[in-house]
Amino acid sequence: MPDLLGWWSLTAVVLVVIGWYLSYSAARLDRLHHKVESARAALDAQLVRRAAVSLEVAGALDPATGLMLAGAASESLGDGQTVAGIDGDGGAPLEEAENDLTRAIQAAFEDPEHVARLRQNPVTGDVLDALAEACTRVQLARRFHNDAVAQAQRVRRKRVVRWARLAGHAPSPPMIEIDDSLPPGLVT
Repeated sequence: MPDLLGWWSLTAVVLVVIGWYLSYSAARLDRLHHKVESARAALDAQLVRRAAVSLEVAGALDPATGLMLAGAASESLGDGQTVAGIDGDGGAPLEEAENDLTRAIQAAFEDPEHVARLRQNPVTGDVLDALAEACTRVQLARRFHNDAVAQAQRVRRKRVVRWARLAGHAPSPPMIEIDDSLPPGLVT
C-alpha cells in the first residue's frame, strides 16, 4: 500500500507541474499577444502623426512638391485604415501607401541645402523638426512592434505551445515591413 501511495503522489506532483507549466506558457503567450496589439496601436498612432505633419509641411513647399507630399499623406491617412488592419494579404495596399509617403518625404527633402533654406524660416524650421521627429518615432514604433511579433512567434513555435494548442485559433501576428527611412536632408 505505501508503494501505491508513492506512485499516486509522484503522478499528482508531475501533473501539477505540467499544469503549472502549461498555465504559465499560456499566460506568457497571452501577454505577448497583448504586447503586439499595444505596439501595433502605437505604430498606428505614429503613422497618423507622420502623415498629419507631412500635410502641414506640404503647405510650406513649392506647389509641385507640396502637392506630391500632400497626396501621399492623404493616401496614407486613407479612409481611417490603420496598420492594425494588416493581416497577411489585406495589408498590402496600406503598406504601399505608407511606402509611398516615405518615398514622397525622401523626394521632398533629399537635398540638405534645400532643407537648410527651409529651416531659415522659424515656422517652417519647427515643422521640419516635427516631421523629422515623427519619422524617427515611426522607425522606433515599427522596431518595437516587430520585436514583439518576433517574441510571440518564437513562443508560438515551441512544441508544447503547438501540441497543447495554447494559441487557440488566434492568427500569428505578422511583421510590418514598410520603408521608414529618414531622408538625409532631415537628419539633424
